[in-house]
Amino acid sequence: MSYLLRVQLPDRPGSLGSLALALGSVGADIISLDVVERSTGYAVDDLVVEMAQGSLPDTLITAAEQLEDVRVDSIRPYADVLDTHRELELIDQVAVASSDRIQVLVDGAPRVLRVGWATVVALGPNGAYRVAASSGSPESRAAELPWMPLRKPVMLDSEADWVPQIWKDMATSLAAAPLGQKEMALVLGRPGGPDFRPSEVARLGYLAGIIGTVLL
Repeated sequence: MSYLLRVQLPDRPGSLGSLALALGSVGADIISLDVVERSTGYAVDDLVVEMAQGSLPDTLITAAEQLEDVRVDSIRPYADVLDTHRELELIDQVAVASSDRIQVLVDGAPRVLRVGWATVVALGPNGAYRVAASSGSPESRAAELPWMPLRKPVMLDSEADWVPQIWKDMATSLAAAPLGQKEMALVLGRPGGPDFRPSEVARLGYLAGIIGTVLL
């Protein structure tokens, strides 16, 4: 079984090694690590860890948080294929697609950006509408998108009036970025959190900006 563990830990020599030892003590192996954010005194890392079938994921949290100043932000099952060049592959897949490029984008974005779902929305003469959605996207749709059109990537207020109640009930973190033109946006949803970090929103913006030029 593999899990995606988001951990905040001190940004000092030896911290990651101590965490690896702590996780190893409960039978977990770190098989991938991405630095999500680094700030003064701390770092936020995404770790894909592998455990024996039947092991309880709660033991990962207990082991990690026994270390001083280490906090687990979230833990989720992880079934995706590991890939250190995720963004480049998605850009290439969209570029070479003979049709339905936007569908290729939303299908690949959850794996690349480690979220639950992705949709592309747009503004038309009759208001906002959904252009495409990944599997796992909620059937309920926002009737209005008052934040459209977008000029830059943003983390959206998940408790705003426009957010469907079922999204709120699932504690869905939301982020969006303009896609090629101001009337269209790529929206990401992460049910159950964690919240998007500023670096993740920036990463979304870069990816949407590049793919937006491909779609033109």
